[in-house]
Amino acid sequence: MIEQTQDINLKVEFIHGFAHKTRLQILESIINGEKTVTEIIKHVDASQSSISQHLACLKGCGLITGRQEGKYIYYSLRNDHVRKLLAMFDDVLSDVQSDMKTCPNHIK
Repeated sequence: MIEQTQDINLKVEFIHGFAHKTRLQILESIINGEKTVTEIIKHVDASQSSISQHLACLKGCGLITGRQEGKYIYYSLRNDHVRKLLAMFDDVLSDVQSDMKTCPNHIK
């Protein structure tokens, strides 16, 4: 039972990486290729410090990687599994979207 609880807690931590609008926007902005913080800021409506904090979270969750070239760090999705998971979110969302509108616990 303890191992199952640890597995669930680890899954919760992993899913936390996807559980914020800014983090999802960052992931969507780099889904087709790496970008610097400056390039990400152009796609996401947030401050540089906010973007940097969310990048640290995404990196800590293992969803993205950073590659330094000169004074710039280029961020990209960790692998194709993350890209497929983002696409799967879109697929599932299209199936459940109408149900979400009637959920009393749905955060608006």
